[in-house]
Amino acid sequence: MKHLPKHLRPRWRYLAVGLEAWPDADLTRAAFQHAVWYAASNLLGDPGSADADCRVLQFTFAGGTGEAVVRVRRDEVGTARAVLACVNEVDGHAVGLHVRGVSGTVRACEERYLGRRTGVPAERRVVFENDRRRGYVRDGNVDLTGPTGFTGATELDLESEST
Repeated sequence: MKHLPKHLRPRWRYLAVGLEAWPDADLTRAAFQHAVWYAASNLLGDPGSADADCRVLQFTFAGGTGEAVVRVRRDEVGTARAVLACVNEVDGHAVGLHVRGVSGTVRACEERYLGRRTGVPAERRVVFENDRRRGYVRDGNVDLTGPTGFTGATELDLESEST
C-alpha cells in the first residue's frame, strides 16, 4: 500500500498541557487518554471527537504535577482546547489542566512549553585539577573534555579562567 502524498496527509498541532492534582493522586497516561476521549465524546459527539482526533503522545505525572503533549488536527485546535477544559477528573482524582501552548512539531512543543531544551550548550574555558580544559555548560552541569573523554562536574568543582 502506498503512502499518501504530503499534501494529502493530515496536518497536526501539538498542545502542551500542564496538569495539577492532589499530591496523593496516581495518574497514568491511559487514564488521562480515556478522560480526554470521554470529554470529547460528551462535548462533540462521536463525529466531532473523530474530527478532533485528540491523542496523548507523552505523559508524565508525579507528586501532584505533570505535563502531557496532546496531538490534534490542525483545524481543531480551538475544539481541543474546549475538550481539555471539560476534563476535571481523571481516574476518580480531581485534576486541573491548562494549555501552556500550541506548536507545529513535538520537538518545538517540548522545547518551548515543557522546558525540555535541547541544543548547543554554552562553551567555556575552565580550570579543573590544575589544568585548563574546555567545558560545556548545560543547566548548571559541566561536561569537561579530558584525555580519556568527558568528565561530569558542577559549577562548584570549577574555577573560572580569568582571561
